[in-house]
Amino acid sequence: MPLGTVLYESSGKMTHVYFPEDCIVSLLFVLENGSSAEIAVVGFEGMVGISLFMGGNTTPSRAVVQSAGKAYRLRAAFLKQEFDLSSPVMHLLLRYTQALITQMTQTAVCNRHHSLDQQLCRWLLLSLDRLTGPDLVMTQELIANMLGVRREGVTEAAGQLQKAGLISYTRGRIKVEDRPGLEQGSCECYAVVKKEYDRLLPNQEAV
Repeated sequence: MPLGTVLYESSGKMTHVYFPEDCIVSLLFVLENGSSAEIAVVGFEGMVGISLFMGGNTTPSRAVVQSAGKAYRLRAAFLKQEFDLSSPVMHLLLRYTQALITQMTQTAVCNRHHSLDQQLCRWLLLSLDRLTGPDLVMTQELIANMLGVRREGVTEAAGQLQKAGLISYTRGRIKVEDRPGLEQGSCECYAVVKKEYDRLLPNQEAV
């Protein structure tokens, strides 16, 4: 799963679902003019392609690899077959879907009501929760595209976090130096999302 790989485009037919192992996939909503904004991130805690078992074979969002790594891929037909058996897999997938919807709605609220500094803290924390280490390989331009803001704004916000000793940033690599401080700098949106994931998907562990 190389960085920047598009797993599916909006309105495109989905033939597989993906289970990230040590990579992160961003779900983006793309406007007619080509601009986009991230609506959710998926890591080892979840899967990409919930539309396949929710009744549709397409989705209005685009799925792009945000952080390179590995994932498992499963044919859509196999997942649907297991889901239709009303097995424990079905209940787990529905709980995950509820958690993902919480992340999407909270992201919308955050983008509307909170500062870019708070949004960046939330985004870094959510991404960090889906990786096994403290480093994120990420350019400021990519972060700006994810947040739907100008690159200059991300540069300024990242610079302030670095001055505060919360992160260090060099050559497209972000390292979280002070996670408690980053959590304090974030808005309530991160805590809301994390609490819901912990409640619905207990005992999550990275592979």
